[in-house]
Amino acid sequence: MSVRVGVVGAGPVGAVAAIACARRGMQVALFEAEDAIDHSPRAATTHPSTLEMLAELDLVDEFISLGLVARYFELWDRDALVARFDHDLLKDETRFPYVVQTEQHKLSEMGLRRLAGMPNARVRLGARVLDIAQDERRVGLLVEAGEERETEDFDYVIACDGGRSTLRKCLDIEFEGYTWPERFLVLTTLVDVGKALGCSERTYISDPHEWINLFKVTGDDLRGRWRAVFPVRESESDEDAFSDGPVQRRLQRLVPGHPLDAVVHRNLYRVHQRVAKSFRKGRVFLAGDAAHINNPVGGLGLNCGIHDAMDLAETLDAVSSGRAGAALLDRYERRRRPLNIEYVQQQTVANKRRLEEEDPKVRRANFDEMRRIAGDPRLHKEYLMRTSLIESVRKARGIA
Repeated sequence: MSVRVGVVGAGPVGAVAAIACARRGMQVALFEAEDAIDHSPRAATTHPSTLEMLAELDLVDEFISLGLVARYFELWDRDALVARFDHDLLKDETRFPYVVQTEQHKLSEMGLRRLAGMPNARVRLGARVLDIAQDERRVGLLVEAGEERETEDFDYVIACDGGRSTLRKCLDIEFEGYTWPERFLVLTTLVDVGKALGCSERTYISDPHEWINLFKVTGDDLRGRWRAVFPVRESESDEDAFSDGPVQRRLQRLVPGHPLDAVVHRNLYRVHQRVAKSFRKGRVFLAGDAAHINNPVGGLGLNCGIHDAMDLAETLDAVSSGRAGAALLDRYERRRRPLNIEYVQQQTVANKRRLEEEDPKVRRANFDEMRRIAGDPRLHKEYLMRTSLIESVRKARGIA
């Protein structure tokens, strides 16, 4: 009988994990607590290394068609360009020398459509996993759907149920790290910010008073819109940050004359840098935000989560098919945890600190270094190999 895999959480990481396992012949059940996929603005940047994985799953063409191809990204000092980075330098390393900016709910919904056509996959929306129990041979999930509760048994379970993961808490796995004191305000606007500023579709504006993370997405109508991410200091209440006055002030600073009625979405959230102390407990594995969360500057968290899913599907297949012994299951944590710390946690912290740096001398030194990297083809490519996570993927393959 085929190995049975339960996947908890139908976000993009859970959807990819379910497809990757089902394509390898496993019997897969995907559980999602909500009745539909959440469309609120979240992650949207997909790097070359991740596009290669979506290509393995035959998802990449549709995915690109729903998004925006962005070859460049830029670092600005307030109103002046500091450095521009060109993914085309990676054309000899990848089929996808660019990033694609596609909202994460589109990937989730693509995944659900694909799973619906796979005879060895089930999707259960509105099915909340409440608890977990396991022994040496199986894992039981307590599932609540409507007024009914039942237990389903699996050989393995993949927890993709987000930063507040129920399964991680049930397993009593510590979520090590910290929470940033400021919150992040996301404003989505229909104004063509890129045209107004003359910047690329991904632009990071450094400012010691109020930095901005700026990028373009397509929207559900594919007509395009811009997201601007601002820090909100502890002294500013949620109500004040959301109110029309401060929203307009922030956008007017970005684009003078920006009309308030062009804002189509506002969101405010706390930001964390945390990594689970363990990515595995028995037959249960953590992936995506359930295993690690980080600030979004650089767009790395979701990508790393999809890498988790693909690595884990390959590992489970090797063990369940008999090509490798159960000891190989430990490889997942050996790879994924240290690589997240090295390539995602450290990079996103450095990105944020570069944007918010207040010391004029340090700011100048940071900008000089970024100019030096961008101006040297070898350093430029090395930097992109790291930020695109291609280097991380290749390093993972060398960890046995």
